[in-house]
Amino acid sequence: MTTLQQPLLRVLAALCTSVDSPRSLGLYLRAKYGVFTGKDGLFSQRAVPSTYLDAHSYRKDNACAELLRKCRLDGIVSPKERAQVTLDSFWKSERSCAATNVRLRRVLFGDGLIDQTDLHVQDFLERAKTFIRLCLGPVPTTLACSFGPGATYGNKGFFTTIPDKIENHVELTRGALLVSPIYIEPTAWYRQLCDRQPLGGPYKFVRGNRFTTVPKTALVDRGICVEPGGNLFIQKGIGACLKKRIKYFTGYDLNFGQTLHQSMAREASRSGSHATIDLEAASDSISYELVRFLLPRDWFELLDSLRSPFTLVRGKWVKLEKFSSMGNGYTFELETLIFAALAKACGGVDLGSDFSVFGDDIIIPTEFASDLVSVLKFCGFSLNEKKSYLSGSFRESCGGDFFDGASVRAHNLENDPCNPEDWISLANGLRRLGSSDPGCDFRDSYPHTAWMRCLDALPSHIRRLRGPSQLGDLVINDEFGYQFVTRTIGKDRKGPFRYIRCYKPIPKRLPLHHWKGGVLFAAALYGIDSSGVSTRGVWGYKVGLINFP
Repeated sequence: MTTLQQPLLRVLAALCTSVDSPRSLGLYLRAKYGVFTGKDGLFSQRAVPSTYLDAHSYRKDNACAELLRKCRLDGIVSPKERAQVTLDSFWKSERSCAATNVRLRRVLFGDGLIDQTDLHVQDFLERAKTFIRLCLGPVPTTLACSFGPGATYGNKGFFTTIPDKIENHVELTRGALLVSPIYIEPTAWYRQLCDRQPLGGPYKFVRGNRFTTVPKTALVDRGICVEPGGNLFIQKGIGACLKKRIKYFTGYDLNFGQTLHQSMAREASRSGSHATIDLEAASDSISYELVRFLLPRDWFELLDSLRSPFTLVRGKWVKLEKFSSMGNGYTFELETLIFAALAKACGGVDLGSDFSVFGDDIIIPTEFASDLVSVLKFCGFSLNEKKSYLSGSFRESCGGDFFDGASVRAHNLENDPCNPEDWISLANGLRRLGSSDPGCDFRDSYPHTAWMRCLDALPSHIRRLRGPSQLGDLVINDEFGYQFVTRTIGKDRKGPFRYIRCYKPIPKRLPLHHWKGGVLFAAALYGIDSSGVSTRGVWGYKVGLINFP
Protein backbone atom coordinates (compact mmCIF):
# COMPACT_ATOMS: atom_id res chain seq x y z
CA MET A 1 0.00 0.00 0.00
CA THR A 2 1.30 3.44 -1.01
CA THR A 3 0.89 6.25 1.50
CA LEU A 4 1.92 9.87 1.73
CA GLN A 5 5.21 10.84 3.27
CA GLN A 6 4.70 11.69 6.92
CA PRO A 7 5.43 15.47 6.72
CA LEU A 8 2.88 15.93 3.93
CA LEU A 9 0.37 13.64 5.63
CA ARG A 10 0.65 15.75 8.79
CA VAL A 11 -0.11 18.89 6.77
CA LEU A 12 -3.17 17.28 5.19
CA ALA A 13 -4.32 15.91 8.57
CA ALA A 14 -4.04 19.34 10.18
CA LEU A 15 -6.00 20.98 7.36
CA CYS A 16 -8.76 18.36 7.23
CA THR A 17 -9.25 18.12 10.98
CA SER A 18 -9.38 21.92 11.27
CA VAL A 19 -12.15 22.01 8.67
CA ASP A 20 -13.83 19.09 10.49
CA SER A 21 -16.51 18.27 7.90
CA PRO A 22 -17.60 14.83 6.63
CA ARG A 23 -15.91 15.46 3.28
CA SER A 24 -12.64 16.73 4.72
CA LEU A 25 -12.36 13.87 7.21
CA GLY A 26 -13.13 11.38 4.45
CA LEU A 27 -10.33 12.85 2.36
CA TYR A 28 -7.89 12.49 5.22
CA LEU A 29 -8.81 8.84 5.78
CA ARG A 30 -8.35 8.09 2.08
CA ALA A 31 -4.87 9.65 2.21
CA LYS A 32 -3.97 7.87 5.43
CA TYR A 33 -4.88 4.43 4.10
CA GLY A 34 -3.59 4.97 0.55
CA VAL A 35 -6.90 5.12 -1.37
CA PHE A 36 -5.86 7.52 -4.13
CA THR A 37 -7.22 6.21 -7.44
CA GLY A 38 -10.53 4.82 -8.60
CA LYS A 39 -14.02 6.27 -8.52
CA ASP A 40 -13.93 6.77 -4.73
CA GLY A 41 -10.22 7.61 -4.53
CA LEU A 42 -8.74 10.80 -3.17
CA PHE A 43 -7.88 12.21 -6.59
CA SER A 44 -11.47 11.80 -7.83
CA GLN A 45 -13.09 13.69 -4.95
CA ARG A 46 -14.20 17.24 -5.69
CA ALA A 47 -16.35 19.71 -3.80
CA VAL A 48 -19.42 20.44 -5.97
CA PRO A 49 -20.51 24.10 -5.55
CA SER A 50 -24.22 23.38 -6.09
CA THR A 51 -24.30 21.24 -2.93
CA TYR A 52 -23.22 24.13 -0.65
CA LEU A 53 -25.30 26.96 0.76
CA ASP A 54 -22.52 29.48 1.42
CA ALA A 55 -19.03 30.39 0.25
CA HIS A 56 -17.31 29.73 3.58
CA SER A 57 -18.35 26.06 3.79
CA TYR A 58 -17.46 25.46 0.16
CA ARG A 59 -14.09 27.23 0.46
CA LYS A 60 -12.98 24.99 3.33
CA ASP A 61 -14.03 21.68 1.75
CA ASN A 62 -12.64 22.75 -1.61
CA ALA A 63 -9.27 23.58 -0.02
CA CYS A 64 -9.02 20.01 1.30
CA ALA A 65 -10.22 18.37 -1.93
CA GLU A 66 -7.96 20.36 -4.25
CA LEU A 67 -4.73 20.34 -2.24
CA LEU A 68 -3.46 17.02 -3.63
CA ARG A 69 -5.61 16.58 -6.75
CA LYS A 70 -2.83 17.73 -9.08
CA CYS A 71 0.05 16.35 -7.02
CA ARG A 72 2.22 13.83 -8.91
CA LEU A 73 3.06 11.48 -6.06
CA ASP A 74 5.66 8.77 -6.62
CA GLY A 75 4.44 5.20 -6.71
CA ILE A 76 0.72 5.99 -7.15
CA VAL A 77 0.19 6.70 -10.84
CA SER A 78 3.24 6.00 -13.00
CA PRO A 79 4.39 8.42 -15.71
CA LYS A 80 3.66 5.70 -18.29
CA GLU A 81 0.04 5.41 -17.14
CA ARG A 82 -0.45 9.19 -17.20
CA ALA A 83 1.07 9.41 -20.67
CA GLN A 84 -1.19 6.62 -21.95
CA VAL A 85 -4.31 8.40 -20.72
CA THR A 86 -3.12 11.56 -22.50
CA LEU A 87 -2.42 9.63 -25.70
CA ASP A 88 -5.91 8.12 -25.59
CA SER A 89 -7.28 11.65 -25.33
CA PHE A 90 -5.19 12.64 -28.38
CA TRP A 91 -6.72 9.86 -30.48
CA LYS A 92 -10.20 10.75 -29.19
CA SER A 93 -9.74 14.35 -30.32
CA GLU A 94 -8.49 13.22 -33.73
CA ARG A 95 -11.55 11.01 -34.23
CA SER A 96 -13.80 13.89 -33.19
CA CYS A 97 -12.07 16.29 -35.61
CA ALA A 98 -12.37 13.73 -38.42
CA ALA A 99 -16.13 13.44 -37.84
CA THR A 100 -16.46 17.22 -37.63
CA ASN A 101 -14.54 17.67 -40.90
CA VAL A 102 -16.90 15.27 -42.68
CA ARG A 103 -19.96 17.02 -41.21
CA LEU A 104 -18.73 20.53 -42.06
CA ARG A 105 -17.76 19.59 -45.60
CA ARG A 106 -21.27 18.29 -46.14
CA VAL A 107 -23.01 21.24 -44.52
CA LEU A 108 -20.80 24.22 -45.36
CA PHE A 109 -19.17 23.45 -48.68
CA GLY A 110 -22.11 22.55 -50.90
CA ASP A 111 -22.36 18.79 -50.38
CA GLY A 112 -25.92 19.00 -49.03
CA LEU A 113 -27.54 19.71 -45.67
CA ILE A 114 -28.05 17.10 -42.99
CA ASP A 115 -31.47 18.45 -41.95
CA GLN A 116 -33.38 21.74 -41.73
CA THR A 117 -31.84 22.70 -38.38
CA ASP A 118 -28.49 23.06 -40.15
CA LEU A 119 -29.83 26.18 -41.86
CA HIS A 120 -29.93 27.85 -38.44
CA VAL A 121 -26.36 26.73 -37.71
CA GLN A 122 -25.24 28.03 -41.09
CA ASP A 123 -26.67 31.43 -40.22
CA PHE A 124 -24.67 31.46 -36.99
CA LEU A 125 -21.46 30.49 -38.75
CA GLU A 126 -21.92 33.04 -41.53
CA ARG A 127 -22.22 35.81 -38.93
CA ALA A 128 -19.11 34.50 -37.20
CA LYS A 129 -17.29 34.44 -40.54
CA THR A 130 -18.18 38.09 -41.16
CA PHE A 131 -16.89 39.10 -37.71
CA ILE A 132 -13.56 37.34 -38.33
CA ARG A 133 -13.17 38.89 -41.78
CA LEU A 134 -13.73 42.40 -40.43
CA CYS A 135 -11.45 41.76 -37.47
CA LEU A 136 -8.50 40.37 -39.44
CA GLY A 137 -8.38 42.76 -42.36
CA PRO A 138 -5.61 42.26 -44.94
CA VAL A 139 -2.81 39.73 -44.51
CA PRO A 140 0.25 41.41 -42.91
CA THR A 141 3.33 41.96 -45.06
CA THR A 142 5.64 42.12 -42.04
CA LEU A 143 5.62 40.32 -38.68
CA ALA A 144 7.36 40.73 -35.33
CA CYS A 145 8.55 37.11 -35.15
CA SER A 146 10.18 35.61 -32.07
CA PHE A 147 11.24 32.39 -30.40
CA GLY A 148 9.10 30.67 -27.80
CA PRO A 149 10.33 29.99 -24.25
CA GLY A 150 10.29 26.18 -24.48
CA ALA A 151 11.65 23.35 -26.57
CA THR A 152 11.35 22.94 -30.33
CA TYR A 153 11.34 19.82 -32.48
CA GLY A 154 15.14 19.69 -32.57
CA ASN A 155 15.92 21.40 -29.25
CA LYS A 156 15.19 19.01 -26.42
CA GLY A 157 16.10 18.87 -22.75
CA PHE A 158 17.12 21.73 -20.49
CA PHE A 159 19.27 23.63 -22.99
CA THR A 160 16.61 25.48 -24.97
CA THR A 161 17.93 29.02 -24.66
CA ILE A 162 17.76 31.47 -27.55
CA PRO A 163 21.44 30.93 -28.46
CA ASP A 164 20.80 27.16 -28.56
CA LYS A 165 17.98 27.71 -31.04
CA ILE A 166 20.03 30.12 -33.12
CA GLU A 167 22.93 27.65 -33.25
CA ASN A 168 20.82 24.88 -34.84
CA HIS A 169 19.38 24.53 -38.32
CA VAL A 170 16.18 26.34 -39.24
CA GLU A 171 13.66 23.53 -38.90
CA LEU A 172 10.75 23.89 -41.30
CA THR A 173 7.87 21.98 -42.78
CA ARG A 174 7.65 22.08 -46.58
CA GLY A 175 4.67 24.43 -46.39
CA ALA A 176 6.56 26.99 -44.31
CA LEU A 177 9.25 27.18 -46.98
CA LEU A 178 6.82 29.33 -48.98
CA VAL A 179 7.05 32.19 -46.47
CA SER A 180 10.54 31.67 -45.02
CA PRO A 181 12.21 34.03 -47.58
CA ILE A 182 10.05 36.84 -46.16
CA TYR A 183 10.28 36.18 -42.44
CA ILE A 184 13.46 34.14 -41.81
CA GLU A 185 16.08 34.79 -44.50
CA PRO A 186 16.49 38.53 -43.64
CA THR A 187 17.48 37.64 -40.03
CA ALA A 188 20.91 37.33 -38.44
CA TRP A 189 19.86 33.82 -37.40
CA TYR A 190 19.74 32.72 -41.04
CA ARG A 191 22.84 34.68 -42.07
CA GLN A 192 25.13 33.27 -39.39
CA LEU A 193 23.99 29.77 -40.40
CA CYS A 194 24.95 30.54 -44.01
CA ASP A 195 28.35 31.82 -42.87
CA ARG A 196 28.99 28.67 -40.85
CA GLN A 197 27.75 26.44 -43.70
CA PRO A 198 26.24 23.69 -41.49
CA LEU A 199 25.93 20.25 -42.99
CA GLY A 200 23.06 20.26 -45.48
CA GLY A 201 22.61 24.06 -45.49
CA PRO A 202 20.64 26.36 -43.15
CA TYR A 203 17.34 24.53 -43.55
CA LYS A 204 16.32 21.19 -42.12
CA PHE A 205 12.97 19.88 -43.30
CA VAL A 206 10.65 17.83 -41.10
CA ARG A 207 7.18 16.46 -41.78
CA GLY A 208 5.54 18.08 -38.76
CA ASN A 209 5.63 18.36 -34.98
CA ARG A 210 6.34 15.89 -32.18
CA PHE A 211 3.78 14.72 -29.61
CA THR A 212 4.80 14.81 -25.96
CA THR A 213 3.24 15.34 -22.55
CA VAL A 214 3.66 17.80 -19.68
CA PRO A 215 2.31 17.62 -16.09
CA LYS A 216 -1.37 18.42 -15.52
CA THR A 217 -2.95 16.44 -12.67
CA ALA A 218 -2.10 13.39 -10.57
CA LEU A 219 -3.98 11.10 -12.98
CA VAL A 220 -3.32 12.54 -16.42
CA ASP A 221 -0.74 14.62 -18.31
CA ARG A 222 -1.40 17.42 -20.76
CA GLY A 223 -0.64 16.61 -24.39
CA ILE A 224 1.27 19.14 -26.49
CA CYS A 225 2.87 19.05 -29.92
CA VAL A 226 6.38 20.50 -30.12
CA GLU A 227 6.71 22.52 -33.32
CA PRO A 228 9.71 22.88 -35.66
CA GLY A 229 11.77 25.91 -34.68
CA GLY A 230 11.37 27.81 -37.96
CA ASN A 231 7.61 27.27 -38.03
CA LEU A 232 7.27 28.35 -34.42
CA PHE A 233 9.36 31.47 -35.03
CA ILE A 234 6.86 32.71 -37.64
CA GLN A 235 3.83 31.32 -35.78
CA LYS A 236 4.69 33.55 -32.82
CA GLY A 237 4.68 36.53 -35.18
CA ILE A 238 1.26 35.50 -36.50
CA GLY A 239 -0.03 35.16 -32.92
CA ALA A 240 1.20 38.65 -32.04
CA CYS A 241 -0.44 40.02 -35.19
CA LEU A 242 -3.78 38.34 -34.38
CA LYS A 243 -3.65 39.83 -30.88
CA LYS A 244 -3.05 43.31 -32.35
CA ARG A 245 -5.86 42.96 -34.87
CA ILE A 246 -8.33 41.84 -32.19
CA LYS A 247 -7.41 44.84 -30.04
CA TYR A 248 -7.59 47.27 -32.97
CA PHE A 249 -11.02 46.09 -34.17
CA THR A 250 -12.75 45.43 -30.82
CA GLY A 251 -10.70 47.32 -28.23
CA TYR A 252 -10.19 44.05 -26.31
CA ASP A 253 -6.60 43.60 -25.09
CA LEU A 254 -5.68 39.95 -24.56
CA ASN A 255 -2.77 41.00 -22.35
CA PHE A 256 -5.33 41.88 -19.66
CA GLY A 257 -7.83 39.15 -20.52
CA GLN A 258 -7.17 37.02 -17.46
CA THR A 259 -7.76 39.89 -15.03
CA LEU A 260 -10.90 40.91 -16.91
CA HIS A 261 -12.30 37.38 -16.81
CA GLN A 262 -11.76 37.07 -13.09
CA SER A 263 -13.54 40.38 -12.52
CA MET A 264 -16.47 39.38 -14.75
CA ALA A 265 -16.70 35.94 -13.12
CA ARG A 266 -16.83 37.50 -9.66
CA GLU A 267 -19.68 39.80 -10.65
CA ALA A 268 -21.53 36.99 -12.47
CA SER A 269 -21.42 34.81 -9.35
CA ARG A 270 -23.37 37.55 -7.55
CA SER A 271 -25.86 38.52 -10.22
CA GLY A 272 -26.10 35.40 -12.39
CA SER A 273 -26.08 37.66 -15.44
CA HIS A 274 -23.34 35.73 -17.24
CA ALA A 275 -22.38 32.09 -17.69
CA THR A 276 -18.80 30.81 -17.69
CA ILE A 277 -18.07 28.10 -20.26
CA ASP A 278 -15.01 25.87 -20.43
CA LEU A 279 -14.25 23.30 -23.12
CA GLU A 280 -12.44 19.97 -23.03
CA ALA A 281 -9.28 19.77 -25.15
CA ALA A 282 -10.35 22.91 -27.02
CA SER A 283 -7.13 23.44 -28.99
CA ASP A 284 -7.10 19.78 -30.06
CA SER A 285 -10.71 20.11 -31.25
CA ILE A 286 -10.21 22.96 -33.74
CA SER A 287 -10.96 21.03 -36.93
CA TYR A 288 -9.32 21.82 -40.25
CA GLU A 289 -12.58 22.47 -42.09
CA LEU A 290 -13.90 24.85 -39.43
CA VAL A 291 -10.87 27.11 -39.86
CA ARG A 292 -11.08 26.82 -43.65
CA PHE A 293 -14.68 28.01 -43.56
CA LEU A 294 -14.38 30.82 -41.00
CA LEU A 295 -11.14 32.49 -42.10
CA PRO A 296 -10.71 34.59 -45.25
CA ARG A 297 -8.93 32.63 -47.96
CA ASP A 298 -5.63 34.56 -47.84
CA TRP A 299 -5.42 34.28 -44.06
CA PHE A 300 -6.27 30.61 -44.18
CA GLU A 301 -3.53 29.92 -46.73
CA LEU A 302 -0.97 31.78 -44.60
CA LEU A 303 -1.86 29.90 -41.41
CA ASP A 304 -2.18 26.62 -43.29
CA SER A 305 1.34 26.98 -44.71
CA LEU A 306 2.74 27.36 -41.17
CA ARG A 307 0.82 24.58 -39.40
CA SER A 308 2.24 21.09 -38.99
CA PRO A 309 0.21 18.68 -41.14
CA PHE A 310 1.68 15.61 -39.39
CA THR A 311 2.52 14.67 -35.80
CA LEU A 312 5.18 12.16 -34.75
CA VAL A 313 3.47 9.88 -32.20
CA ARG A 314 5.60 7.12 -30.68
CA GLY A 315 7.79 6.85 -33.75
CA LYS A 316 5.01 7.00 -36.36
CA TRP A 317 3.82 9.96 -38.42
CA VAL A 318 0.09 10.71 -38.19
CA LYS A 319 -1.79 13.01 -40.58
CA LEU A 320 -3.72 15.50 -38.47
CA GLU A 321 -7.45 16.17 -38.66
CA LYS A 322 -7.10 19.15 -36.29
CA PHE A 323 -5.85 22.47 -37.60
CA SER A 324 -3.41 23.29 -34.80
CA SER A 325 -2.66 22.13 -31.30
CA MET A 326 -1.21 23.27 -28.00
CA GLY A 327 2.39 24.17 -28.83
CA ASN A 328 1.61 26.04 -32.04
CA GLY A 329 2.58 29.71 -31.71
CA TYR A 330 -0.76 31.10 -32.86
CA THR A 331 -3.22 28.50 -31.47
CA PHE A 332 -4.20 30.56 -28.41
CA GLU A 333 -4.99 33.69 -30.44
CA LEU A 334 -6.75 31.70 -33.16
CA GLU A 335 -9.03 29.86 -30.75
CA THR A 336 -9.77 33.13 -28.95
CA LEU A 337 -10.81 34.69 -32.27
CA ILE A 338 -12.97 31.71 -33.28
CA PHE A 339 -14.79 31.44 -29.95
CA ALA A 340 -15.26 35.22 -29.83
CA ALA A 341 -16.81 35.11 -33.30
CA LEU A 342 -19.18 32.30 -32.33
CA ALA A 343 -20.18 34.11 -29.12
CA LYS A 344 -20.72 37.33 -31.09
CA ALA A 345 -22.93 35.48 -33.58
CA CYS A 346 -25.02 34.04 -30.74
CA GLY A 347 -25.97 37.46 -29.40
CA GLY A 348 -22.87 38.99 -27.84
CA VAL A 349 -22.58 42.75 -28.34
CA ASP A 350 -19.16 44.09 -27.33
CA LEU A 351 -16.15 41.83 -26.82
CA GLY A 352 -14.48 42.68 -23.53
CA SER A 353 -17.55 44.24 -21.89
CA ASP A 354 -20.78 42.40 -22.76
CA PHE A 355 -18.97 39.10 -23.32
CA SER A 356 -15.35 37.96 -23.20
CA VAL A 357 -13.12 35.14 -24.46
CA PHE A 358 -9.64 34.18 -23.30
CA GLY A 359 -8.46 31.03 -25.07
CA ASP A 360 -11.11 28.43 -24.32
CA ASP A 361 -12.53 30.36 -21.34
CA ILE A 362 -15.80 32.00 -22.43
CA ILE A 363 -18.04 34.39 -20.51
CA ILE A 364 -21.36 35.20 -22.19
CA PRO A 365 -24.75 36.54 -21.06
CA THR A 366 -26.80 33.70 -19.59
CA GLU A 367 -29.65 34.07 -22.09
CA PHE A 368 -27.29 33.25 -24.98
CA ALA A 369 -25.34 30.47 -23.28
CA SER A 370 -27.52 27.54 -24.42
CA ASP A 371 -27.37 28.69 -28.05
CA LEU A 372 -23.60 29.00 -27.90
CA VAL A 373 -23.24 25.54 -26.34
CA SER A 374 -25.31 24.06 -29.20
CA VAL A 375 -23.18 25.76 -31.85
CA LEU A 376 -19.95 24.71 -30.15
CA LYS A 377 -21.10 21.08 -30.07
CA PHE A 378 -22.00 21.24 -33.77
CA CYS A 379 -18.50 22.58 -34.49
CA GLY A 380 -16.95 19.60 -32.70
CA PHE A 381 -16.22 21.05 -29.25
CA SER A 382 -17.11 19.28 -26.01
CA LEU A 383 -18.37 21.16 -22.98
CA ASN A 384 -16.41 20.58 -19.79
CA GLU A 385 -19.35 19.92 -17.50
CA LYS A 386 -17.24 20.10 -14.33
CA LYS A 387 -15.88 23.58 -15.10
CA SER A 388 -18.83 25.24 -16.91
CA TYR A 389 -21.44 27.13 -14.90
CA LEU A 390 -24.61 28.40 -16.56
CA SER A 391 -26.61 28.94 -13.36
CA GLY A 392 -26.24 29.08 -9.59
CA SER A 393 -23.97 31.17 -7.36
CA PHE A 394 -20.61 29.84 -8.54
CA ARG A 395 -18.48 30.94 -11.50
CA GLU A 396 -14.98 29.92 -12.57
CA SER A 397 -12.75 31.47 -15.22
CA CYS A 398 -9.03 31.98 -15.83
CA GLY A 399 -7.84 30.79 -12.44
CA GLY A 400 -10.52 32.61 -10.46
CA ASP A 401 -13.20 30.73 -8.49
CA PHE A 402 -16.03 32.77 -7.00
CA PHE A 403 -19.02 31.83 -4.87
CA ASP A 404 -21.57 34.64 -4.52
CA GLY A 405 -18.82 37.21 -5.07
CA ALA A 406 -16.32 35.67 -2.65
CA SER A 407 -13.03 34.18 -3.84
CA VAL A 408 -12.91 30.46 -3.04
CA ARG A 409 -9.84 29.44 -5.05
CA ALA A 410 -7.93 26.53 -3.49
CA HIS A 411 -4.18 25.92 -3.44
CA ASN A 412 -2.93 23.05 -5.62
CA LEU A 413 0.23 21.18 -4.67
CA GLU A 414 1.85 19.99 -7.90
CA ASN A 415 4.69 17.84 -6.56
CA ASP A 416 5.58 16.01 -3.36
CA PRO A 417 7.57 18.67 -1.43
CA CYS A 418 11.18 17.65 -0.96
CA ASN A 419 13.13 20.94 -1.02
CA PRO A 420 12.86 24.04 1.18
CA GLU A 421 11.41 26.06 -1.70
CA ASP A 422 8.61 23.49 -2.05
CA TRP A 423 7.65 23.79 1.61
CA ILE A 424 7.84 27.60 1.50
CA SER A 425 5.52 27.63 -1.51
CA LEU A 426 3.05 25.29 0.22
CA ALA A 427 3.11 27.38 3.40
CA ASN A 428 2.45 30.57 1.45
CA GLY A 429 -0.38 28.90 -0.46
CA LEU A 430 -2.04 27.87 2.78
CA ARG A 431 -1.60 31.36 4.15
CA ARG A 432 -3.44 32.81 1.14
CA LEU A 433 -6.33 30.46 1.91
CA GLY A 434 -6.58 31.88 5.43
CA SER A 435 -6.30 35.44 4.17
CA SER A 436 -9.33 34.94 1.91
CA ASP A 437 -11.61 34.77 4.97
CA PRO A 438 -12.70 38.40 5.55
CA GLY A 439 -12.34 39.73 9.07
CA CYS A 440 -10.49 36.66 10.34
CA ASP A 441 -6.99 36.76 11.81
CA PHE A 442 -4.79 34.13 10.20
CA ARG A 443 -3.86 32.60 13.55
CA ASP A 444 -7.54 31.83 14.09
CA SER A 445 -8.22 30.53 10.57
CA TYR A 446 -8.57 26.90 9.52
CA PRO A 447 -5.25 26.65 7.56
CA HIS A 448 -3.10 27.95 10.43
CA THR A 449 -2.28 24.56 11.97
CA ALA A 450 -1.43 23.11 8.54
CA TRP A 451 0.79 26.16 7.94
CA MET A 452 2.65 25.41 11.16
CA ARG A 453 3.19 21.80 10.05
CA CYS A 454 4.83 23.15 6.86
CA LEU A 455 7.24 25.20 8.96
CA ASP A 456 8.04 22.10 11.01
CA ALA A 457 9.43 20.50 7.83
CA LEU A 458 11.93 23.34 7.35
CA PRO A 459 15.35 23.72 9.01
CA SER A 460 15.31 26.35 11.73
CA HIS A 461 17.57 28.80 9.90
CA ILE A 462 15.24 28.76 6.88
CA ARG A 463 12.13 28.87 9.06
CA ARG A 464 13.24 32.32 10.23
CA LEU A 465 13.14 33.79 6.71
CA ARG A 466 9.90 35.74 7.04
CA GLY A 467 8.75 38.58 4.83
CA PRO A 468 5.83 40.31 3.07
CA SER A 469 3.74 38.61 0.39
CA GLN A 470 5.18 40.98 -2.24
CA LEU A 471 8.39 38.90 -2.16
CA GLY A 472 6.47 35.77 -3.14
CA ASP A 473 8.08 32.43 -2.32
CA LEU A 474 11.51 33.94 -1.61
CA VAL A 475 10.35 34.20 2.00
CA ILE A 476 7.73 32.70 4.29
CA ASN A 477 4.90 35.23 4.12
CA ASP A 478 4.13 36.56 7.57
CA GLU A 479 2.81 39.65 9.34
CA PHE A 480 5.24 42.53 9.61
CA GLY A 481 5.73 42.04 13.35
CA TYR A 482 7.09 38.53 12.83
CA GLN A 483 9.60 39.38 10.11
CA PHE A 484 13.32 39.22 10.84
CA VAL A 485 14.46 42.62 9.55
CA THR A 486 17.88 44.25 9.85
CA ARG A 487 18.06 48.04 9.69
CA THR A 488 21.27 49.63 8.49
CA ILE A 489 22.38 53.10 7.52
CA GLY A 490 23.93 53.34 4.09
CA LYS A 491 27.39 54.91 3.97
CA ASP A 492 27.08 56.36 0.48
CA ARG A 493 23.33 56.99 0.47
CA LYS A 494 20.93 59.00 2.53
CA GLY A 495 18.46 57.45 4.91
CA PRO A 496 17.93 53.96 6.41
CA PHE A 497 17.67 50.80 4.36
CA ARG A 498 15.76 47.66 5.21
CA TYR A 499 17.13 44.24 4.32
CA ILE A 500 15.11 41.04 4.46
CA ARG A 501 16.89 37.70 4.32
CA CYS A 502 15.38 35.33 1.78
CA TYR A 503 15.81 31.85 0.31
CA LYS A 504 16.79 31.89 -3.35
CA PRO A 505 18.30 28.84 -5.08
CA ILE A 506 21.15 29.82 -7.43
CA PRO A 507 20.68 28.54 -11.00
CA LYS A 508 23.52 27.12 -13.04
CA ARG A 509 24.82 29.62 -15.60
CA LEU A 510 26.45 28.73 -18.89
CA PRO A 511 29.56 30.72 -19.86
CA LEU A 512 29.38 32.70 -23.09
CA HIS A 513 32.17 30.68 -24.69
CA HIS A 514 29.72 27.76 -24.69
CA TRP A 515 28.48 29.12 -28.06
CA LYS A 516 30.30 30.22 -31.21
CA GLY A 517 30.91 33.90 -31.89
CA GLY A 518 28.41 34.19 -34.72
CA VAL A 519 25.71 32.68 -32.55
CA LEU A 520 26.42 35.15 -29.74
CA PHE A 521 26.36 38.06 -32.18
CA ALA A 522 22.98 37.00 -33.56
CA ALA A 523 21.61 36.47 -30.04
CA ALA A 524 22.83 39.92 -28.99
CA LEU A 525 20.83 41.42 -31.87
CA TYR A 526 17.66 39.56 -30.87
CA GLY A 527 14.85 42.13 -30.81
CA ILE A 528 16.73 44.71 -32.92
CA ASP A 529 15.60 45.61 -36.43
CA SER A 530 17.69 46.90 -39.32
CA SER A 531 17.54 50.51 -38.14
CA GLY A 532 18.80 49.61 -34.67
CA VAL A 533 15.41 50.11 -32.98
CA SER A 534 13.94 47.44 -30.74
CA THR A 535 10.91 45.69 -32.25
CA ARG A 536 9.73 44.25 -28.94
CA GLY A 537 5.99 44.82 -28.90
CA VAL A 538 6.07 46.68 -32.25
CA TRP A 539 3.60 45.28 -34.76
CA GLY A 540 4.65 44.98 -38.36
CA TYR A 541 7.65 47.33 -38.09
CA LYS A 542 10.33 45.25 -39.80
CA VAL A 543 10.72 41.67 -40.87
CA GLY A 544 12.10 39.41 -38.14
CA LEU A 545 13.61 40.16 -34.77
CA ILE A 546 17.26 39.32 -35.31
CA ASN A 547 18.27 41.55 -38.22
CA PHE A 548 21.74 43.02 -38.55
CA PRO A 549 21.88 46.73 -37.66
